[in-house]
Amino acid sequence: MTTSERLPMAIPADWVPGPKQGNWTYQHYAALNDGQRYEIVNGVLLMSPSPTDWHQRVAGRIFYYLVTYVDLPGHGHVYQAPLDVRLSPKDVFQPDVFVVLNAGLDKVTEKGVIGAPDLVVEVASPSTAAFDRLTKYDAYARAGVPEYWIVKTDTCTVEVLMLEAGIYHSLGVLHGQQILPSQVVPGLPIYVEQFFPYT
Repeated sequence: MTTSERLPMAIPADWVPGPKQGNWTYQHYAALNDGQRYEIVNGVLLMSPSPTDWHQRVAGRIFYYLVTYVDLPGHGHVYQAPLDVRLSPKDVFQPDVFVVLNAGLDKVTEKGVIGAPDLVVEVASPSTAAFDRLTKYDAYARAGVPEYWIVKTDTCTVEVLMLEAGIYHSLGVLHGQQILPSQVVPGLPIYVEQFFPYT
């Protein structure tokens, strides 16, 4: 069992050799080669828990539907973790699923995306919900990510957040046969329950 498989939530990776916490940059992060999943928030290196089977199945379904309605029609590209999103030199994430529309494809490089995607989706378990709703929420807002979905696996819900004047405003916590009011993927004909197998 790896270290990340024993973690209940994302924690500061203080034991990893490198700069002091708060001073980590993408260059330090990119030099790591130990097979673990890390992210950087405000220069702090964090190790994330390995995703569960349920998490992966939900993330896979979201990826599938977004590919169907974004990638295949040629509106943009859809990506799935692990792939780096460099929001700033000291903020590097691996969102579960994210979308870059055609107008922003110049942000895409061989090693990831430099800048804000158009849509970020984080699949939150009970142990990571606060991290996704607070820490990542702030970082995505600072970077200018226009739309952010927080998907909760325990309640089978999706909260859609839209960025207005640098602040996220919730369009609601949706469930069941409600349709997501996405502005990045308008007219997405998917019920929320379709993201969750066997609900």
